[in-house]
Amino acid sequence: MIINLRTIPHGIRNFEFCLDKDWWHPSEQNDQIFGFDTPLEVKITICRAGEKYVLDGDLSGGLQVMCDRCLELYHRDLRSVFKVFLALPLQETDNTELELSEEDMAVGFIRGEEIDLDEIIREQIYLSLPMKSLCTENCLGLCPICGSNVNKRDCQCHRELGHPGFLKLKNLK
Repeated sequence: MIINLRTIPHGIRNFEFCLDKDWWHPSEQNDQIFGFDTPLEVKITICRAGEKYVLDGDLSGGLQVMCDRCLELYHRDLRSVFKVFLALPLQETDNTELELSEEDMAVGFIRGEEIDLDEIIREQIYLSLPMKSLCTENCLGLCPICGSNVNKRDCQCHRELGHPGFLKLKNLK
């Protein structure tokens, strides 16, 4: 959804809409998110103050995510409340370098007079994911020898524990 910033007067403008399950398209072959279980509810408020914009957002829905241990798809609830600061780029003066303040580092700079809410929503979905996605806290993952999902069936593979060079240390007490 493209928003023309000229249509936002000084003050606040609210957007509330649902994105259906077909909206999500994985960005890469190894994308962690495979789609939505439920429509994604989006609430965004854009506040304009001069040449700066503040986006307050709230996302909620259900994702199909791949477990990092067993590689099975599972449902994950999504709830993300976020704030994004946007501003027009700083104007350079006669090719001199500009020094950014700490405040500038928290600001996204926009080009032109339009912002793409889809891009911001996609970014916030990725940021809401944990570093390691697990279907359950005690997921056993895949067998390193045969590759079967150990959560579903116990394989009979003989697994050696550790590096063979450390076997003598096993007997020490």
